[in-house]
Amino acid sequence: MPHFRFRAVEPQTVQALSNVLIDELQPLMNSPRQDFTFEYIYTTFFFEGVVAPAYPFVEVLWFDRGQETQDKVAKILTEQLKAIVGAETNIAVIFTALDPKGYYDNAEHY
Repeated sequence: MPHFRFRAVEPQTVQALSNVLIDELQPLMNSPRQDFTFEYIYTTFFFEGVVAPAYPFVEVLWFDRGQETQDKVAKILTEQLKAIVGAETNIAVIFTALDPKGYYDNAEHY
């Protein structure tokens, strides 16, 4: 934990980001390196009945760390992703705060 889910990017992009992002985010998020997960989700977007291009977005599932940290994480994710896909690309970052009582590792909640 935290979990990062990437859509509308190539799997190689997620693979490359998983290395640099963990180095940059781990101290900021105060989470052990082994708890970070990076997931590539293959998606197809549609608009008005046809397949349509989409801009990348990252979904962050985490235990809330406050607005200041969230803003910094969003900025880091956006900058790192733009460095690979292009500075002119729009990037969406969406945070979902999880309740520790509803998150289990090996049948034990946080």
